[in-house]
Amino acid sequence: MVDFVSLKRQFDRYSPEYEDAALRAMRSGWYIMGNELKTFETQFAQYTGVGYCVGLNSGLDALTLAVRALGIGPGDEVIVPANTYIASVLGVTENGATPVFVEPDEFFCLDAEKVEAAITHRTKAILPVHLYGQPCEMERICSIAEKHGLYIIEDCAQSHGARINGRLTGTFGTIGCFSFYPTKPLGALGDSGAVITSDPVLADKVRKLRNYGSGVKYVNELAGVNSRLDEVQAAILQVGLRHLDEGNEYRRRIARRYLEGIRSDLVTLPDTRLGAEHVYHVFAVLSEHRDELQKHLLDKGVKTLIHYPIPPHLQECYARLGYSRGSFPVSETYAQNELSLPIYVGMPDEDVEAVIEAVNCFSV
Repeated sequence: MVDFVSLKRQFDRYSPEYEDAALRAMRSGWYIMGNELKTFETQFAQYTGVGYCVGLNSGLDALTLAVRALGIGPGDEVIVPANTYIASVLGVTENGATPVFVEPDEFFCLDAEKVEAAITHRTKAILPVHLYGQPCEMERICSIAEKHGLYIIEDCAQSHGARINGRLTGTFGTIGCFSFYPTKPLGALGDSGAVITSDPVLADKVRKLRNYGSGVKYVNELAGVNSRLDEVQAAILQVGLRHLDEGNEYRRRIARRYLEGIRSDLVTLPDTRLGAEHVYHVFAVLSEHRDELQKHLLDKGVKTLIHYPIPPHLQECYARLGYSRGSFPVSETYAQNELSLPIYVGMPDEDVEAVIEAVNCFSV
């Protein structure tokens, strides 16, 4: 059986380093807001080339606190892609703001050509999502944001180390939001996340918000939350960061083999934007026969996953927004046709070949 992902194989590649890091953190006797967190924050800020990194409990918390730190709330609007994972939208609605959906382009990312038409006097920010590890058209989005005086909140939950025109995702906007969920290009061994920014005031506000709104113990300047990246995960992430570029190249090699080897008229392979360095957190193909393809692959011993079968505007929790089927046809078509093939660090060569052969013998 070809697994969709095997975290165990990735762990085994660097197990001595992971074990040393975890034991170092546990033996320190300090488990929250200590030196491991400070070290990781410094290292990740240096890696991305920004001034500040603030470690948090999850990627969703990164989005939620980024929106909150920017003062966005009830009555405000934030532009989001209509085909994203729901966390991107939850970060907006958790603060009482309204998501304004915009269709994606052919690269699964927010269509920059459609953003400006969605801007109103209530718009406060654009939230591009570098979906599946593919960078958005950031120079165009930044130009629109500057023209209209809008914040940019980058959702980089799947794009650690991805670049567009030589520049890392997360560094274009006002603030960049990351998830370190275990399957991500930079993954912890549990939930965790972070924001990055070059704005010292904004970084300080997020630091306070993550710690009950407190910068000094028992002095609460803001109504904050408990969203602290713990010491063990921070130590684990230091190991992952050392191998991030190596891991991204590993997945690119698999992607190149898929792109060269899959020859099926029933499957549309992903394309990469000009100037972009895709990190292939997900290798997303499209097929009008998606469900039959998924069953065929499973029968051939290949596990797959769908990202994402129900777009946010059709989720029950957002019924109050008043959208219905047909509101965003591009996003809905992606939801009906997308299938993700296995791609992960440590995936054996023979499994890659098995996937290619299984796809190529699919028929209807």
